[in-house]
Amino acid sequence: MTATLDEKVHDFLAEKRIAIAGVSRDASRPSAANLIYRRLKTSGHDVFAVNPHMQTFEGERCYPDLRSIPGGVGGVVIVTRPETAERIVHDCRDAGVRRVWVHQSLGGGSSVSPAAVEYCRQQGISVIAGACPMMFGPGADFGHVCMRWMLRLTGGLPT
Repeated sequence: MTATLDEKVHDFLAEKRIAIAGVSRDASRPSAANLIYRRLKTSGHDVFAVNPHMQTFEGERCYPDLRSIPGGVGGVVIVTRPETAERIVHDCRDAGVRRVWVHQSLGGGSSVSPAAVEYCRQQGISVIAGACPMMFGPGADFGHVCMRWMLRLTGGLPT
């Protein structure tokens, strides 16, 4: 039986330990990964920044990959280039990560790679291929709730 999007979202957001792959130190433009990191942190998740080019993020340790996070994580939000997402999902298998959310913004920026999504499915990893975690769950702001509503109405949410 295939889980619905709502079931996958609920399962993902119920995970306590979540990594955010693709956080950025570039303060010159808003970063979706940085915003997602902050939102999940304020909603009570144990959040871990992942970027191989950074040592720290917002005063916390930043990890080079999923396998280096002590105690592991149950989920990862991927906010990177699609080709980087492909490498990260391979790390998921090795790190025991069972939930993946591959981010896609409304403005067309997407981390979704069909090869990464297919790899997750082949490995039995629950994958949400598109949309943004900030559209769902407690603490979702009005703008993201409106985006979710519009995407649901137009068929733009992932399946």
